[in-house]
Amino acid sequence: MKEIRNFCIIAHIDHGKSTLADRLLETTQTIKATHGQMLDDMDLEQERGITIKSHAIQMEYNYEPTDAASSFAAGKYILNLIDTPGHVDFSYEVSRSIAACEGALLVVDATQGVQAQTISNLYMAIDNDLEIIPVINKCDMPNAMPDEVEDEIIELIGCGREEIIRASGKTGQGVADILKAVVERIPAPKGDEQAPLQALIFDSVFNPFRGIIAYFKIVNGSIRSGEQVKFINTGKEYKADEIGVLKMDLSPRKELRCGDVGYIVSGIKTATEVKVGDTITTVENPCPNAIDGFEEVKPMVFAGVYPIETEDFENLRASLEKLQLNDASLTFTPESSVALGFGFRCGFLGLLHMEIIQERLDREFNMDVITTVPNVSYMVYDKHGEVKEVHNPAGMPDQTLIDHIDEPYIHATVITKTDYIGNIMTLCLGKRGELLKQDYISGNRVEIQYAMPLGEIVIDFYDKLKSISKGYASFDYHPMGFRPSKLVKMDILLNGEPVDALSTLTHFDNAETFGRRMCEKLKELLPRQQFDIAIQAAIGAKIIARETVKQVRKDVLAKCYGGDVSRKRKLLEKQKKGKKRMKQIGNVQVPQKAFLAVLKLD
Repeated sequence: MKEIRNFCIIAHIDHGKSTLADRLLETTQTIKATHGQMLDDMDLEQERGITIKSHAIQMEYNYEPTDAASSFAAGKYILNLIDTPGHVDFSYEVSRSIAACEGALLVVDATQGVQAQTISNLYMAIDNDLEIIPVINKCDMPNAMPDEVEDEIIELIGCGREEIIRASGKTGQGVADILKAVVERIPAPKGDEQAPLQALIFDSVFNPFRGIIAYFKIVNGSIRSGEQVKFINTGKEYKADEIGVLKMDLSPRKELRCGDVGYIVSGIKTATEVKVGDTITTVENPCPNAIDGFEEVKPMVFAGVYPIETEDFENLRASLEKLQLNDASLTFTPESSVALGFGFRCGFLGLLHMEIIQERLDREFNMDVITTVPNVSYMVYDKHGEVKEVHNPAGMPDQTLIDHIDEPYIHATVITKTDYIGNIMTLCLGKRGELLKQDYISGNRVEIQYAMPLGEIVIDFYDKLKSISKGYASFDYHPMGFRPSKLVKMDILLNGEPVDALSTLTHFDNAETFGRRMCEKLKELLPRQQFDIAIQAAIGAKIIARETVKQVRKDVLAKCYGGDVSRKRKLLEKQKKGKKRMKQIGNVQVPQKAFLAVLKLD
């Protein structure tokens, strides 16, 4: 155990985590030569240049102490590295990786300095008592400012200047120093090899040939191939058909001991039987209690996901279950809608997360899906004092029964250059934000903190923030509970009939403009019928906007070429009665593209 080091790499988006991980793998000769990010093996990751999943890999490093007084013996050390995502939507991946480590490399870009997600991930690591090794990456860039960035890091974590390593993932500068620091500064895993087996599952993947492969870290005890094991939370027992360590491929071993990070294949077929955060123990000598796993994931954004063909409903369920194995932050429950049929109400951590899930459903499972307007969950208090959690406007009680509605608020942190403060404040105030505090970090960089409703940032806040700050502002948020708010349910009526898939929850002040825009958009998209279609936006019984799609008419006067006016009137009256009768029995079909266009109103 003294020769094992478990560590992860944490940083903001695009600060060079995956490139640095490649250099570490090359230097320890785990792989010969790299072609781009080796650990980002998903097509989507390579196309977008972002890390979506955290990736674990084992390296062997020959350590030679430079200082004769070093307390560490020379020789071979086993380093388990976990490369983590940097985007705020995948912070759950980061929290799970941190639970499996004793130390972390905090990577900061020498050209950009400390950014919002750096601080957020750092606090997560400090809460778990991890040893932090600060690294300044991209020191070879012509516009690097390592001295200023060093000052920022010292202010942030209070370390000595000599503890900060200057490196470059591109040229390999400083990589040897990082490996030495990992051995010397990060503590070896603590645990008892003689105790009963206790291993924490921190990830799992689905393999179509071998079933579900769970990744775990052994906290106490050891595990041998062929042993009978038990998953404590689900209570199921399995045979450990194969165990091993994670190299570039799975590398089987006969035995894994305390402190090791590895995988287990036991022929599990059902996705619900493996829960991330569960504890593995042996059937012969079980451990008395489970490891305190990490906290349950809290979805931020909810949207309905429906198959385009109704008969694909069961396939969609199977696809979502397999995706959930690989991405534990996805949650889903079945629901149905009058307009779209059967589907699922899915919970995501953010809009990018929702987009990635949609893309993965299409690529990995060939599932074409329709996604409804993303929204957040609200707490509705009725006049009897009862509380109901509502994810979907269709589930709202009648307006007359509601006492008040609470909506979720977030604590948002924006770090930006001073040039863009005015524009960013205008944007946040427009989204009903309240300024909490403003700190100047260093030079011309400022940190602004806001309390904002989550519902306001769900759609387009991040894109607008990036465009008004020319890409310089960084953004991070965490939930801060619920607050009462003046929210109303807005229905869209077609000829007096409400369309449930188009109803939304919106703030009272924005309702009128939003309703008007929605009606105008639907007027363009609804096909004309033989009768007038009235499109109305309503709050309760009050109509706040209206548009009319004019009817298609036959010219019944074409055969009249003169004669008395009463002949024309008789034909027009007859047509008018027919139109009236048609309107009573006619149905308005809302085309699919109308639902999708309303989602893109912003």
